[in-house]
Amino acid sequence: MSIKEKIVEFMRESAYSPMLEEELINALEIEGKEKKVFGKLLSEMEQEGLIIKTRKKRYGVPERMGLIVGRLESHSRGYGFVVSELEEVRDVFIPSNFMNGGMHRDKVIARINNMGSDSKKCEGEIIRILERANSEIVGTYEDSRNFGFVVPDDNKLSMDVFIPKGERNGAKTGSKVVCEITKWPEARRNPEGRIIEVLGDKDDVGTDILAIMRQYKLDPDFPEEVMDEVNSIPEEIPEDEIKRRVDLRHIKMVTIDGADAKDLDDAVSVEKLGNGNYKLGVHIADVAHYVRENTELDKEAVKRATSVYLVDRVIPMLPKKLSNGVCSLNPHIDRLTLTCFMEIDSKGKVVNHEIMESVIKINERMIYEDVSNILEKDDPVLKERYKDLLEDFKTMEELYKILNKRRDDRGAIDFDFPESKVILDDKGKPIEIKRYERRTANRIIEEFMLVCNETVSEHYHWLNAPFVYRVHEEPSLERIEEFNKFIHNFGYHLKGLTEEIHPKTLQDLLKKIEGKKEEAVINTLMLRSLRKARYAPNNLGHFGLAAKYYSHFTSPIRRYPDLMIHRIIKEHLQGKLTGKRSEKLKATVAYISDQSSARERIADDAERDTVDLKKAEYMQERIGEVFEGIVSGITSFGMFVELGNTIEGMVRLSSLVDDYYIYNSEHHSLTGERTKKTYRIGDEVTIQVARVDLMQKEIDFNLIDTTNNN
Repeated sequence: MSIKEKIVEFMRESAYSPMLEEELINALEIEGKEKKVFGKLLSEMEQEGLIIKTRKKRYGVPERMGLIVGRLESHSRGYGFVVSELEEVRDVFIPSNFMNGGMHRDKVIARINNMGSDSKKCEGEIIRILERANSEIVGTYEDSRNFGFVVPDDNKLSMDVFIPKGERNGAKTGSKVVCEITKWPEARRNPEGRIIEVLGDKDDVGTDILAIMRQYKLDPDFPEEVMDEVNSIPEEIPEDEIKRRVDLRHIKMVTIDGADAKDLDDAVSVEKLGNGNYKLGVHIADVAHYVRENTELDKEAVKRATSVYLVDRVIPMLPKKLSNGVCSLNPHIDRLTLTCFMEIDSKGKVVNHEIMESVIKINERMIYEDVSNILEKDDPVLKERYKDLLEDFKTMEELYKILNKRRDDRGAIDFDFPESKVILDDKGKPIEIKRYERRTANRIIEEFMLVCNETVSEHYHWLNAPFVYRVHEEPSLERIEEFNKFIHNFGYHLKGLTEEIHPKTLQDLLKKIEGKKEEAVINTLMLRSLRKARYAPNNLGHFGLAAKYYSHFTSPIRRYPDLMIHRIIKEHLQGKLTGKRSEKLKATVAYISDQSSARERIADDAERDTVDLKKAEYMQERIGEVFEGIVSGITSFGMFVELGNTIEGMVRLSSLVDDYYIYNSEHHSLTGERTKKTYRIGDEVTIQVARVDLMQKEIDFNLIDTTNNN
């Protein structure tokens, strides 16, 4: 435990009351030179928001002084919530007039003014900003006579940035720009800034995606020193490297990926053993062989932590020579890998396993669609083309079903949310949006990667090695009880809610609602009730997968935690994981866990923004057109309707002109005062596309369905 953690723990004790610095020195028995360092340490902790110094110069922890430290999550309407890192501390609602210059994602201290109750939110005001999150803002420039201003693309940044005339740097009305904040906002005063980059006109092809990349600081280019290192990496594998590995080039194996995938980091092999068990081989690109610790390439990979898959391009974690070249498991070429062989019985239990450094040669680069068409449709042309692999594919399907049943039996939660597939023309214009199918081949690979990740994770857990785990903690009982109240409206109830909930309880509910009109909304609200999965240096289990041990081992080309795990595994296999090295790695895996979790959230937001943008762009061409949809959400200001192609839009309450509709928050419905016409989640409706706001990525619908008389 660090000195900072000890101080915080001491201040959290029930007997503690706020102390002066001298009193703390005496209480903690700090002597000599340490006294000077202690004062500096307290200042650091105060700046980090770990402790609070009162006007009377007494120190205490925020949560025991009516204060909360956390990230400000703002809303486009001006209000926000302060979200604490401490799970037991409730979010605090901040009205717009109490934001006091706080901006979205700032780290702040809020004073609680109203503790709230079960039905009412805890309310407060921001009293101090510890760390600013937005030194640069991407938006659209608007000019006026005496000054200009930038309207942020991120609608959670609800304040325009004022730009003095001399600071516009060639920007014109309609320019998509990056501006640097020069004066932070204060209560009732907007921030000021200067234009540092003009990205192009907002209507120019490609400017929209470029703006999102700049907003999330996603750089497609690698620094020169990184590329110098990459260019020196040889394409050929030295013979002595092959000799020291297990040679698996004689084993039949394939990659199965999407048709447009270029970074192929996993291959599979399968055989039926004489005892009736299956031998599954998962072979993963040995990226750690090429990305050595503390090189410029490695430092850049840590900084990025993940590849980002935008709607029209990939921002890779590693340069293309590695991600699409020497690391990618392209067919008919020798490749270096880490292999996990698993012997799996007829019940799906891994009865034996072995992890090794290997060299492989892929027989075929398969795509999901082809393998699925062979297994689902008995496609004669594909069966002829891949006749040497047919038995393997059938064995894979057998094993996948066994593994899936085992996971299902133990209670794993399988959310089958419809994913969007956006098809663009060569100018980046969306020409089709459809549901992305999870077919048999997708599920085979998914199941094989899951069992491999669990096997590797458990192996290194029992070795007590430093590791990066993928954890998903149990949900808070409070959140689950709220969710239970919601599903009561649909006639469902979660049984056996006590101190903890088992994932099987939620899995049973998902099975009950499968195919019903309320399925989508219950799925969504269940997901929101759960904690977010993250990376951690300690094994805390994975609630959603109902797994005691889980980590990410299978995608080192695109995820840094996997690369970090490979490095640890290789050191262990080579006998280099000494006590001293393990101690050093403990600090490294803690940092990598935090960094990778943060970068994953940024990647998810950026990916979602580009998809939402293209959906809005697609519907802009279809204003006036009529579609069938399903009510996916009800609010006090209208209802959300989702179309069959996954696009969602809003029917605003103000557009329902046939009656005055009353919102029932308990039953999540809108009911006409005169006609008693009622709209509920899951109702099928007909809509007409009314309006599209590309900047806010919003789509408005008008309801033209007049037959709903529930």
